[in-house]
Amino acid sequence: MQTFRFDPVCPQENIIQGAGYRISILTDSLLRLEYEKDGHFTDNATQTVLNRNFPRVDFSVIRDDEVLEFSTKRLKVTYDKKEFTPRGLTIELLEENVKWTFGENGWNLFGTVRTLDETDGIVLYGKGLFSRQGYSWFADGDSCELVGEEIIDRRHPEEDIYFWGYGKDFYRALGDFYHLCGKTPMIPRYALGNWWSKYEKYTEESYLALMDRFRQEQIPVSVAVIDMDWHLTEIDEKYGSGWTGYTWNKDYFPDYRRFLAELKKRGKAVTLNLHPADGIRAFEECYERVASRMGVDTENEEPVSFDLMDPKFVDAYFEEVMHPYEDEGVDFWWIDWQQGTKAKQGSVDPLWILNHYHYLDQLRRGKRAMIFSRYAGLGSHRYPVGFSGDTYATWTSLSIQPFFTATSSNVGYGWWSHDIGGHMHGEEDTERTCRWIQYGVFSPIMRLHSSCNPFFFKEPWNQPEPMRSVIGDFMRLRHAMIPYLYTENYKAWSKDIPIIRPLYYDSPDSNGAYEARNGYYFGSELIAFPITEKNSDELQMGRVHAFIPEGRWIDIFNGNVYEGEKIMNLYRSIESIPVLIKAGGIVPMDGGDVTDTGSGDVSTGAAGIITIHPSELNIFLGVGADGEYELFEDDGISNAYLDNSGSFTKITQKYDAGEKRLTVEILPVTGDIMDIPESRSINLVLCGVEAVKGYSYDAEKRQACVLGINYDTAKKTTVVIDDVELCGMKRYDELYRFLKRCEISYDLKERLYRTLQDENITDKIGYIRSLDVSESLKDALSELF
Repeated sequence: MQTFRFDPVCPQENIIQGAGYRISILTDSLLRLEYEKDGHFTDNATQTVLNRNFPRVDFSVIRDDEVLEFSTKRLKVTYDKKEFTPRGLTIELLEENVKWTFGENGWNLFGTVRTLDETDGIVLYGKGLFSRQGYSWFADGDSCELVGEEIIDRRHPEEDIYFWGYGKDFYRALGDFYHLCGKTPMIPRYALGNWWSKYEKYTEESYLALMDRFRQEQIPVSVAVIDMDWHLTEIDEKYGSGWTGYTWNKDYFPDYRRFLAELKKRGKAVTLNLHPADGIRAFEECYERVASRMGVDTENEEPVSFDLMDPKFVDAYFEEVMHPYEDEGVDFWWIDWQQGTKAKQGSVDPLWILNHYHYLDQLRRGKRAMIFSRYAGLGSHRYPVGFSGDTYATWTSLSIQPFFTATSSNVGYGWWSHDIGGHMHGEEDTERTCRWIQYGVFSPIMRLHSSCNPFFFKEPWNQPEPMRSVIGDFMRLRHAMIPYLYTENYKAWSKDIPIIRPLYYDSPDSNGAYEARNGYYFGSELIAFPITEKNSDELQMGRVHAFIPEGRWIDIFNGNVYEGEKIMNLYRSIESIPVLIKAGGIVPMDGGDVTDTGSGDVSTGAAGIITIHPSELNIFLGVGADGEYELFEDDGISNAYLDNSGSFTKITQKYDAGEKRLTVEILPVTGDIMDIPESRSINLVLCGVEAVKGYSYDAEKRQACVLGINYDTAKKTTVVIDDVELCGMKRYDELYRFLKRCEISYDLKERLYRTLQDENITDKIGYIRSLDVSESLKDALSELF
């Protein structure tokens, strides 16, 4: 069982070496280019790169005294054998007919950044692995070396460049990146639900009352986050700042063990905030134990410095401070490092060391490791989940997050968690809060968080209607989606496909896929288009610029059908955002009671968090094409998945357009069945169809439902549904609802409604464009036709 593969030596057969230079041909599109005048090169793993052992690559070489030239199937390299310069090193992408000169970035498609702290719209993105020209590169010469368990600075600083020449083959590039830098591990199942967090001076009583109120409101929460006031913060000034702390505040939590146990009884995973930079000081309960191990003068209250480059301190820190709390119910730690990028010893980034050691410590103890921390550069995908920092609570700040999150996949970083709703500043706007939560439900991690301002409300019951009801519905939806999200979590590890990714990954030749900044794939079956601007006063709807990929796509909320490929604006009232399922798409959801994490998701007991697999599934089907999906399930918290343990349920759909027949098969569960129910109740939700005789039908959503199918998990179940007719886009019922909502004249509403229903007017779009009305009204009407 191995989470990260350490195999850093490139096979000699893939190496070209000379005086001062070494070139490792890792794949026919990926090169490692090293230069060090005395020929000292690094074969150890680094904080970024773990595995350079790739299969043999076919290449041809031409050498002379001045120039080295070699070619792979996809690259042609010309190099003057000297220190790298634009004149001396060029690489041609043969299939793209593009040439790169050393140092050139092209039109890079971006990666991500360390933090969004204080962000209000401007993000200085780092480079990603891709550009519109088809190439990219990154320098690894400044990263530390990993020698077994030891972290050291580079013994011989060198130019150490990795060149990526994959053209538009984004998935192949990502697969090779994960091979080179380590795979994205699975996160625990509980992390995929709703998280509650606020920088608030909670007490045991107030926090438990809050969790009970969520349950009363039938809104599930699976992760309880306790910000820094869990520990002592008001300390004698002789010790310095109160940001760092490890001793529970007994005024707020008189019996923290009881508090943690009560959270467990309520089905919550728990994380505590850490600001560890000031080390272990004399007022801490753990001080005597740690100081004794470190040989520190306790009589004079000498502090124990925080130094993760010191192995002795590392052992004391985890064994005396972290482990006791974890044994008592803390599931993972929120590592809130903001104190620079240089360690106490050497030049290694202390944030990266914290992430690395905290993650490995949990692995060594047999846990499915998870941390919650800031991004520390390339390779950080190995230590999920990411905390993006303290953003402003503004529309501008919201508007960047969909693009930011999807674009992070360009450096393999798939598990961002944002302060949903914004962290601080800004102005009261319950519509914005609602839109942010809708985005949060369709983001990797759904974590509500804000500053300690007493007027900053994220609790659904503190929102006016209709926002209160909409937020509650979306948060319940998030928990219902856990079977789908958990499968996509598994695929991020097993197939190297991040859960969220830009639209251009699957439509690389379409400019619109690059321009639709708010759109992204949410798993393999859905595309989400969060609305990040205020509703139009005239339309009472928000707008999002969208690219619809090739094929048939159906909105799971309102039933609108779109035939790609096209670029258009989509409009939605506050009740929903556009979320499209592809024809052939299959999305399994929890069909039971998801209003509490103790029923249908997880429960907790003395043994910790226990997954309860749903006995009822709602399977959403994008009707109109054939498709298949394999649901993955396991215990949700162990590392058994690393040994390919787990159960698989394959679901297929076939649509015969001529016969108008839909056939759905659910195959027997395979693999390690464990606690999978012996039978399940299955409900099929057919999206994008007209009413089907004999089955319930939601005309507003254009969904037919086949309810109560008994599925024996040891046998194949086949369901055949006849007379399934696909619906089109002309939505006169939707037109009525749209016009009813608009704040325009009654006469105009009536004229538009009657005229647009007239089948004699065949060019509806032409008629709409001829109207003397606002462009936004024309645009929104056009979406319906």
